[in-house]
Amino acid sequence: MKTAEPKLPDGAEAITLGAGCFWCTEAVFQQIPGVLSVTSGYMGGDTKNPTYDDICTGQTAHAEVARVVFDTQKTSLAKILEVFWKAHDPTTLNRQGADEGTQYRSAIFYNSDAQKQIAENSRAEAAKIFSRPIVTEITPAGEFYAAENYHQDYYRLNKIANPYCRVVITPKLKKLGLPG
Repeated sequence: MKTAEPKLPDGAEAITLGAGCFWCTEAVFQQIPGVLSVTSGYMGGDTKNPTYDDICTGQTAHAEVARVVFDTQKTSLAKILEVFWKAHDPTTLNRQGADEGTQYRSAIFYNSDAQKQIAENSRAEAAKIFSRPIVTEITPAGEFYAAENYHQDYYRLNKIANPYCRVVITPKLKKLGLPG
């Protein structure tokens, strides 16, 4: 069973980000002031209504992503992207830590020309920080497919029971100065 894509409230904007495992990405952005919701899902491929099992084959061309909805009166896309660059390694192609495959690629899926420009400017600024070239794709958003319900709010529901949460996500949050 999949979670329905949330509707945008007045004054809100959405951006879809691929930064490796969507459990990690979701856990980071849920804690950013001004973020209203984060939904784990899939985007960027050709398969209609993909499942997690489909994505894991590497044959769908979809990335694991987080759809971040934020209040534009409380934060900006530029601030969201500042966190994005710090939350993963945008210089590794199709890999984040031990997670490897095209589904783990670094990507920004934009919804407007204004978002595209902000993303490109943000990537140019981030390039000054990293010693290797950034491989993050900046692509028009396609259809967003929400991941299955058990992937939603994953860290909050599993941070004690799942070793991946304790070994990968908690240290990432601490590195970013966010509660684990």
